[in-house]
Amino acid sequence: METTNYIDYNEEIIAFALKNGASQIQIAHGISDDFDVEVRQGDIQQFSKSISKSLGMKILVDDKVASASTSDLRKEVVQELVISTIQRAKYSEPDIFARLAELETNNINSESLEMYDPKIEELTPEYKIAQALEMEKIALSDGRITNSLGSSFSTSISDIYIANSNGFAGAFKSSSIGAGIFLQSGEGDNLYEEGWWENRVQLAMLPSIEEIAQIATHRTTRLIGAKKIESEKLPVILEPSIAAEILGFLSACVNGSSIYLNRSFLAGKLNEQIANPIINIVDDGLIPHRLGSRPFDVDGVPTRRTIVIENGVLKSYILGTYAARKLNMKSTGNASGITNFIREPGTATQADLIKSIDKGILITSTIGHGLNPTTGDISKGATGIMIINGELAYPVNEFTISGNLSGILQNITAIANDPIYNSQIISPSILINQLDISGK
Repeated sequence: METTNYIDYNEEIIAFALKNGASQIQIAHGISDDFDVEVRQGDIQQFSKSISKSLGMKILVDDKVASASTSDLRKEVVQELVISTIQRAKYSEPDIFARLAELETNNINSESLEMYDPKIEELTPEYKIAQALEMEKIALSDGRITNSLGSSFSTSISDIYIANSNGFAGAFKSSSIGAGIFLQSGEGDNLYEEGWWENRVQLAMLPSIEEIAQIATHRTTRLIGAKKIESEKLPVILEPSIAAEILGFLSACVNGSSIYLNRSFLAGKLNEQIANPIINIVDDGLIPHRLGSRPFDVDGVPTRRTIVIENGVLKSYILGTYAARKLNMKSTGNASGITNFIREPGTATQADLIKSIDKGILITSTIGHGLNPTTGDISKGATGIMIINGELAYPVNEFTISGNLSGILQNITAIANDPIYNSQIISPSILINQLDISGK
């Protein structure tokens, strides 16, 4: 079905809802064409190809709201769902904050974001399977690798359509392609598991399977012979992927719903110095060919560049229409969540950060979910490389890093220039001058 037909389809559903008693209606629906293959030891372990459709609606009747969704887009089915949702809305409590966003504009150039690459759609299943098999073959050619835990290749093509009774109508198409492998090194009781995954929106930007296999192999073999360490306070460097985990935790803490529900330690901290002045963080959904880019959110509010932290000062929360109204603020176009949440890089290399430390740890991976947005507390199991006299010395594992995000933000004393772009949360390596290490 063509985009223009879906726009007409949305208009018909909106008109039907208003005719049958809805005060307002918002529709979000999408079509996704997904492919995923995983191989292990030369055999296909998982193979899936699916085309899924979904439609979600939010209906208000005199400020009383109800929502519904369906995967059946036949018009008669959706119309029945509209009627039942209108009836349910009549029995809910009024919520003036749930009203639809006012129309800002329909003049949005989605194509300028370059979120879709037709070359991804042209790839054959045979090509994708061959890529996964070859990536595993390359990784297993290193004698230090004792097992493959799975080599994967995936693609996704999505069409998103948003419309509401306040006059907004928009659509955009996006693509993504990913490849990764997870490996095992060591033997007996000393087994080490690691890997690497890359994801992009354009085929030409995806690193080669040779490069991905080499990164995964390096990350796995550098752990061989890992030692346990004593408990102490040490400076640590977080590699980009781990720094992005902490940045993702921060994004949850500045999310509007966490703020108005008072479930974030950053509630009420707007315009306060919450971090070292070297820290600048933005949410920017307008960067071409990035995984988190989009032209507008589910409310129909245009995406923008939002300064979250500037020189260590908390400048903005991440807000959709509902959260913004609850907080008496303005939407940042984030009703669909973060876009590209970015810690801006510094000028030093990761090697420079390592050289600056007499004794510390380069954190290479973490496990567990010990993150509490209400308090800001962090506690995660970790592995890494011990740093002695400014050099990487030996691998270490089975220790826990813990602290509070408030203190961590203040104690980030250096930021490297090595961000990675395999997710919508982007960070370079960072140096934290002191963190609690709990070892043996």
